[in-house]
Amino acid sequence: MRLVRRMLAICLAVLVMVPAASAQTRVIDRAALDKAVQERVARDQGDRDAIKTLLQRAEVREVAGKAGLSLDKATAAVSTLGSDDLRQLAEQARQVENQLEGGASTIVISTTTIIIVLLLVILIVLVAD
Repeated sequence: MRLVRRMLAICLAVLVMVPAASAQTRVIDRAALDKAVQERVARDQGDRDAIKTLLQRAEVREVAGKAGLSLDKATAAVSTLGSDDLRQLAEQARQVENQLEGGASTIVISTTTIIIVLLLVILIVLVAD
């Protein structure tokens, strides 16, 4: 009887240890994690640069001046934007930049509207913080 108990205990111990021994210690390795973080930082910095480049254009300064908006505050607020807001605003900024570079005069109203909305969102984010 004693032998049966020992064998049963050993079998149970082995059955309990097998899943623990075969389990992964990490889901993702450190190099992949570092790479993902670096890509995210680079993407966010590219988005910030796209917005700041648009805010430095003469056309944007003119529209902001007419609307009474401070581009200095807007530029400073770009650094405080979260990833989701930053991504959306950068996408809009790139669209406006492409439209302004193309020189198309038929989209001036929509470009102006996008610029004003972009500036207002940045200022709202700044005031909300």
